[in-house]
Amino acid sequence: MQTDASPQPQNPTNLPIWQQLIATQKSFPKTRLQELFATDPGRGQRLNVTAGDIYLDYSKNLLNDEILQSLIELARQQGIEAMRDAMFSGKPINLTENRAVLHTALRAPADSQLELAGHNIIPDVYQVLQRMSDISQQIRSGQWLGHTGKPVKNIINIGIGGSDLGPVMATEALKAYSQRSLNVRFISNIDATDFVEKTQDLDPAETLFIVASKTFTTDETMTNAESARQWIIGELGDSAAVARHFVALSTNRDQVSAFGIDPNNMFEFWDWVGGRYSMTSAIGLSIMIAIGTDNFMDMLHGFHAMDEHFKTTPLEQNMPVILALISLWYSNFWGTQSEAVLPYEQYLHRLPAYLQQASMESNGKWIDRQGKPVTYTTGSVIWGEPGTNGQHAFYQLLHQGTVLVPCDFIGFQESNNESSNTQGTHHDKLIANMLAQTEALAFGKPASDVAKDNVPDTLVPHKTFYGNRPSNTLLISKLTPNTLGQLIALYEHKIFVQGVIWNINSFDQWGVELGKILAKQIYGELTGQPPAPHDSSTTTLMQRYKNSSK
Repeated sequence: MQTDASPQPQNPTNLPIWQQLIATQKSFPKTRLQELFATDPGRGQRLNVTAGDIYLDYSKNLLNDEILQSLIELARQQGIEAMRDAMFSGKPINLTENRAVLHTALRAPADSQLELAGHNIIPDVYQVLQRMSDISQQIRSGQWLGHTGKPVKNIINIGIGGSDLGPVMATEALKAYSQRSLNVRFISNIDATDFVEKTQDLDPAETLFIVASKTFTTDETMTNAESARQWIIGELGDSAAVARHFVALSTNRDQVSAFGIDPNNMFEFWDWVGGRYSMTSAIGLSIMIAIGTDNFMDMLHGFHAMDEHFKTTPLEQNMPVILALISLWYSNFWGTQSEAVLPYEQYLHRLPAYLQQASMESNGKWIDRQGKPVTYTTGSVIWGEPGTNGQHAFYQLLHQGTVLVPCDFIGFQESNNESSNTQGTHHDKLIANMLAQTEALAFGKPASDVAKDNVPDTLVPHKTFYGNRPSNTLLISKLTPNTLGQLIALYEHKIFVQGVIWNINSFDQWGVELGKILAKQIYGELTGQPPAPHDSSTTTLMQRYKNSSK
């Protein structure tokens, strides 16, 4: 383990192994998946890896053993093992902000020891978890009373980005484990519609808001929080009501207190936790309230299990590493620009959106760790929809489109809601659809086979499937708090591995700053401040908006 300094990856294109992979790919498009399976009948039994409750079949990818070994060697030469150790040990690998990256500490066992600046941070984590558990149990048992003495039944999390997407995704994913007498909702968009629609059918006397903002200054969050504050005071007729109807996830005690929230109801998290990695911190309070302390802790155990797999498993059997390398193989050597995440599980309908932020905010970078522009592709557009819904929407492009889109299919061996009728079980049909899609994408249906179906000659080209479309299949035992934790940590570490190989900092997000600055300036101009110079398009649009709003 390297402990004296954070390792420094380099421009990967300067490595001979990178150039070797370029040369290999140039000849590989001539190879078809049918040939790979025909010459290696055991390929499906061989190209897989298991981590915890997740089984990854990566045999339907356009690669062979030689390519996979070259990709692993690329990761090794870029110092992935040393960087991994540096992250877990608390080295400041977030160079632009000089911060450690320790979201893994949020799910470490209570008896762990992890010192940062000479201080063991694990007890701090568990102190916050205990406080979260205390308030969660009060709310779930009906002991937390609002200003008028009514028990709280409605929980609304106000946040945005990492303070919203993780809790939304996990609360939806684990709805089968939630307390249904509680109504847990989320407000994120600064559009007033989001606030109005999420509150219009609620009794303020039974509603508790969780305001999630580290600095308590995030514009969208605080705009919605102020509307919530006015709604509570206006309906209940007393500013003192704020103290019983708001809690804060923040570090800004002064601002929290000024808002009217009791500082004792402020839950802290730390600058070594990035927003998009924060759902296992206090940001997950809404999740804990929904599913309870035991289930929340089981989710943390799942995260930790995948952390340990990533930390200790050789690269050749390391699931996050393999997923990252396959993704990088397509984006950097095949020129793909997007990846589809396709969960065949309705509870995971928000997973693609969650992974969209996790990946694109982390690795959508054009500057390397040394501050130089990159000369190669980093990041991919992440998108997707759950289950068979997508089959009736965009799978046409996946099968017969002109762009190559690698896919991750995610399915579960056991359903949380089994149902059957005279046509069979829902879950069997769901999994049959998933497996059919992976087979159809990989092997297609050639024109000769289409013609055998007595299809008119004019329709043969339209019904031909070229195939050779790659995919991974993740088959998981059952969607539980524990397996959800494993799945999310898997993708977290996949993203980290990609960032290391690309020699970029996956843990800052400077690209979101300029829009915020300009929005504040334009807002001022729209509401009466003197106009500043803008381009002719922006100026014209602003004037048109101002004219129409009067």
